[in-house]
Amino acid sequence: MILGLQPGDVFVHRNIANILTPTDLNSLSVIQYAVQYLKVKHIVVSGHTKCGGVAAAMANKKLGLIDTWLLPLRALRRDNLKLLENLGPDEAALKLVELNVRAGVKVLEENPVVMDAMQERGLKIHGNIYDVACGELRELDIEEDEETVRSRKTAFKTDA
Repeated sequence: MILGLQPGDVFVHRNIANILTPTDLNSLSVIQYAVQYLKVKHIVVSGHTKCGGVAAAMANKKLGLIDTWLLPLRALRRDNLKLLENLGPDEAALKLVELNVRAGVKVLEENPVVMDAMQERGLKIHGNIYDVACGELRELDIEEDEETVRSRKTAFKTDA
């Protein structure tokens, strides 16, 4: 509905706090299937405001097994602590959502199946944040300079 598309036009994979890691076999399987077999033209990493996973990572409460799942999000918080501490609570949570989307985009850009599809058929990756209060979908600027793209290809591109 948000995208103005029909049922079946979008292949969706969701998880808590939309965390993408290069070792999560569930999301990696979904990504490979979508890219290699469904030949999707776009991948969208979408975070959203008022994210419960982000709130949990910001709150430092013990939650059990979910604490392990939230480790990448907590690491993003640690790596950006000064920035986040200089923001109000709502702004800090939104910034962590954005940082998480950017991290997910990076994981995708380093995935061999995704890299092949980007090179061979122009697969595009997008990073978005959905504002649940007003329904606005904001696309993040994830453009990279040529040196960053070259470095990634050198380090992560695999050949058959």
